[in-house]
Amino acid sequence: MLALPRSVLPLLAALLALATAALPARAQWAEPGSSGWAETAEADVRLVAAEGATAGHETVTLGLQFRLKDDWKVYWRDAGDAGYPPEIDWTGSENVAETAIQFPAPHRFSVLGIETAGYKADVVYPVTVRLQEPGKPLQVQAAVDYLICSEICVPGRVDLSLGLPGSGAGPTQFAHLIESWEARIPGDGARHGLALAEAVVETGGETPMLRVVVRADPPLAAAPDLFVEGPAELNIGAPEVTLRDGGGTAILRAPVREGGLTGAEPVTLTVVEGDRGMQVAATPQPVAAPAGGAAVLAGMLGLALLGGLILNVMPCVLPVLSLKVMGVAHLGGAERRTVRLAFLASAAGIVATFLVLAGGAVALKTAGAAVGWGIQFQQPLFLVAMIVLLSLFAANLWGLFHIRLPGAVGDAAARGGDGQGHGLAGHFGSGVFATLLATPCSAPFLGTAIGFALARGPLEIVAIFAALGLGMSLPYLAVAAAPGLARALPRPGRWMLTVKAVLGVALAATAVWLLWVLSAQVGTRAALAVAGLMVAAVAVLGARTLLPALRGGLAGATVAVLAAVAFTVPWWGAAATPAAPVVPTAWSAFDQPAIPRLVSEGKVVFVDVTADWCVTCKVNKAAVIERGAVAEALKAPGVVAMQADWTNPDAAISRYLESFGRYGIPFNAVYGPGAPQGIPLPELLTEGAVMDAMARAGAPAAG
Repeated sequence: MLALPRSVLPLLAALLALATAALPARAQWAEPGSSGWAETAEADVRLVAAEGATAGHETVTLGLQFRLKDDWKVYWRDAGDAGYPPEIDWTGSENVAETAIQFPAPHRFSVLGIETAGYKADVVYPVTVRLQEPGKPLQVQAAVDYLICSEICVPGRVDLSLGLPGSGAGPTQFAHLIESWEARIPGDGARHGLALAEAVVETGGETPMLRVVVRADPPLAAAPDLFVEGPAELNIGAPEVTLRDGGGTAILRAPVREGGLTGAEPVTLTVVEGDRGMQVAATPQPVAAPAGGAAVLAGMLGLALLGGLILNVMPCVLPVLSLKVMGVAHLGGAERRTVRLAFLASAAGIVATFLVLAGGAVALKTAGAAVGWGIQFQQPLFLVAMIVLLSLFAANLWGLFHIRLPGAVGDAAARGGDGQGHGLAGHFGSGVFATLLATPCSAPFLGTAIGFALARGPLEIVAIFAALGLGMSLPYLAVAAAPGLARALPRPGRWMLTVKAVLGVALAATAVWLLWVLSAQVGTRAALAVAGLMVAAVAVLGARTLLPALRGGLAGATVAVLAAVAFTVPWWGAAATPAAPVVPTAWSAFDQPAIPRLVSEGKVVFVDVTADWCVTCKVNKAAVIERGAVAEALKAPGVVAMQADWTNPDAAISRYLESFGRYGIPFNAVYGPGAPQGIPLPELLTEGAVMDAMARAGAPAAG
């Protein structure tokens, strides 16, 4: 036996690796009806057949299958801003008269403003082959050229061969696979219950907008996408989608970025929602932008202003509003200028926070994430931050510590404040804090305004949120305009010590409520750990009067360490599976696909979208849902009560809310034979509103 020196072995291994890499694809053993896989570093490719023989067929159906690795993707027939679809050269094939490759419904990919359409993970392109001589053997030679992309793009080519006998075999094992992908090819929409209601081009604005209206029966479960094919110079952006009638109507508005549509250019519209799709030809005609758009926006701004004002009397904000009343008492004897600046600073804090929330909503929406009013309360770290702040505010009210700003900062703050250390920064911070605590509350008109904003573009979102902030700050602006109002309160005295103690208890109770919300997200043990750390922090602050060693910076450092540890607690339970939502026995878990079936059986369905952090939801339950006539009606035969728990992020619930143009909770809807699309209810429920909706939903539909 020939022995090779050890030094030669690495060289041979390297040469073998280079030789292997030089091969463009490696074919595996072929199963009947398959070409076998051609393997590459990015994907495996093969050709499969639905029929096992050509006998009895004028055409046979093949499938070009890509099994993609990692994050690689291949393209649809109109790849978009970059890429190209697979192309097949049939040279050398026998008994092939004509071929046609078809494309299942694509997905949209957006990277740095580049929009493309294609597929990830796995895709089968159905291919129809018309035979020259039915009943004769078929021999296919397919040279497939394709582009496959991830962070880089790689042109690929594989050579595939497949033969079918003239007779003797039925459907192959691949027939169902090919049929499942044929079902995803968008047709005229009838098969998927989709129909085109309108296709026009809105002109008059800075950018023309293609508006497409689609009717859906059954209703759409999520916002659909729109792909437009037309002249080579045509460039249509991603659409903004508004769902109405519980998903029965979709309005898609897409910017015409290049190659404007003048009414003479026919285009192909492909609407895709999951595995449902519709492909129709249309010639969109130019129309003026909908009249009254400015009036509608003005009306929504008015609703936002009113909704923000009402937020001041919602349960979430009352503790902080009470703190502001205490601040007014401190300012009772101050100069008018000092009072005015203090309340203007608070108003500025409110408006600034709403603008930050608007920026976050725009960023999340641009990134394709779910957006909604109060969704930050679904994040454990935000909850911990609020618990820490509430605990420190309570300790401050109990007199356990006082905030002292250093040096020139404190002097400047005092000059702008009340001379008591309540500087402009503190007043600004109270406005920020009030806004953050307001977000788990909903108020009349608030949901309508938020839904309008989040269904539209960045400018509308910023405008509506700014109006909300202005509305919430109106009481502060009123005092700033009339500083004499501050003199109506009693002068500071011993009574304030009692009031401060009570307000401290109110803030501590708010922190306990947030701990309960936190326990639903990260578990009871983690929530108890945060509670223990905050109790320890308050105890350290209280012990300063008994332990001289704590009177210096040691107490502050200890509290800072305890707070820092509290922020790490949510990660302790991060590996644990979140607990399933606890649904009361009288309720069924939310199941949107089951609603049409239940309605067809003649039942009334009441849907309650709630969350542990939603204060208004708790008010609705206590005042309306769980008492009186409504509670009895929900227990009646033929009524199904569904509860959707949005305490933690849930994409299905977010899509459901979006189908009604809502982006916050509480949200309730009633379905029935008389209202198969659902009747949305107002944010603040009344017994009359719920019972009336249930009566209307239970009535058989006319006609």
